[in-house]
Amino acid sequence: MNDFPLLTIILLLPVAGAVILAFMPPLAAKGIKVIAAAIMGAVALLASYAYWRYDFTAGGMQFTQSIPWIADLGVSYSVGVDGVSLPFLLLTALIGFSAVFASWNLEQRPKEFFILLLILLAGVTGTFIVRDLFIFLLFYELVVIPIYIMVIIWGSTKRVSKEYAGMKLTIYLLLGSAFMLVGIVALYLNAFPEGARTFSMELLAKAHQLGHLSEEFQIFSFFLLLLGFGSLLSMWPFHSWSPDGYAGAPTAVSMIHAGVLKKIGGYGLIRIGLLVLPLGMKFWAPLIAGLAVVNVLYAAFIALAQKDLKYVIGYSSVSHMGYVLIGLAALNGVGISGAVANMFAHGIMSALFFAMIGYVYEKTHVREMNGLGGLAHQMPRVAVGFMLAGMASLGLPGLISFVPEFTIFVGSFSRYPLFAVLAIAGIIFTALYVLRLLANVLFGPRRQELDHYRDARGPELVPLLVLGTVLIAFGLFPNLLMQKISNEVQNMLPLLASLQDAPALWGGIWR
Repeated sequence: MNDFPLLTIILLLPVAGAVILAFMPPLAAKGIKVIAAAIMGAVALLASYAYWRYDFTAGGMQFTQSIPWIADLGVSYSVGVDGVSLPFLLLTALIGFSAVFASWNLEQRPKEFFILLLILLAGVTGTFIVRDLFIFLLFYELVVIPIYIMVIIWGSTKRVSKEYAGMKLTIYLLLGSAFMLVGIVALYLNAFPEGARTFSMELLAKAHQLGHLSEEFQIFSFFLLLLGFGSLLSMWPFHSWSPDGYAGAPTAVSMIHAGVLKKIGGYGLIRIGLLVLPLGMKFWAPLIAGLAVVNVLYAAFIALAQKDLKYVIGYSSVSHMGYVLIGLAALNGVGISGAVANMFAHGIMSALFFAMIGYVYEKTHVREMNGLGGLAHQMPRVAVGFMLAGMASLGLPGLISFVPEFTIFVGSFSRYPLFAVLAIAGIIFTALYVLRLLANVLFGPRRQELDHYRDARGPELVPLLVLGTVLIAFGLFPNLLMQKISNEVQNMLPLLASLQDAPALWGGIWR
């Protein structure tokens, strides 16, 4: 299993596709789209194969490959996936494949658009499969560049200018990466003595066990990583870039932004924060839990006041990331399993939401709820997509979000009862803004002026079919997701057990 470079092929396929598209004539729009779809289809199939073949009973890193690169610095090209990173690999592939078809009707400079889209997807994929922090930073920086270009060229000008949205998004991502860089460099210099330094995540995770990292250092370094990864995860108060970024981005970028880009933040807090700097995670966990509740309630309340469809789902995404944060802060196996599963679930449902919003906007050039209504009459298939995503956002049993959210509440209640109750109350606000959106956009009397808009068909249905199928299948059979994650989290239980006592500095005020 480990001899075949499966992950490297998955990583290089989008890069190869971008190179092929670079030699395509700019006017061959259909051929460009077909090649991009074929490349991402192959990636989705290989990622699904990796997900299916992963031996969850054995756990640990699988499909591994390691090649020394900069030996003097301890840098190597090292890839592999475990039960935590594997769901994000599948998530990236599925959303990337769907994003190609969500952009199928793009007419403005399709060659450049799909080249940047493939590069973006390669960068996101790299962050989830690499096991070297230096390479992780390279892939993260690779993600920022195409996003900025795609927003300012193909973005929307509704409510905020695409230039403003692109610049704000980029500045926040780069500021976050600056804090991450300082924290990672400090970790690199302090984990091992000169001559034995390394960027390997596995070896850095052993530095704590060997007593190389003092508690004070871990608290300081984790705080830097929290600023970086927390900003990426749209943790309050570093969240404002996210709704504006959604609103100004083209549909495909909104899908990737909400579906997988944010998840790099949560994944980083687990892979680098918890496993490498556990005492830092333990110290800051109560603060993370408190900010998580603000995320849930504040963002959901703001979503209630929005009229623009993308802003509603943008603030909804910020709110849902609060559930992820409180699950991580619980520092127990149940909470962390729920947080990872919820990131996957949110990625699927938010990408489906933005795909449907993008289709409606493409046909009507309207994103304000007041300008729509009764669309289920003219667009019944799109209405199905809206309903699936909306009901999943509510945590409806039988859909993908129910088990992850329930797991988070169980895990967080045992550690932060008050915060857990407040977070659960956020479901009320979620129900209000989701049902309001569905009622105002889909239902009501038939509006004759909208009759000339046709429903999704052909390639336009692919996002609904792919994401909708996953949303239902993983909801009806939650073990497809939870089993992979829970078995991996079992390996963290000894570490988590050592972190259960609340930090003395914070006392019991958070309970």
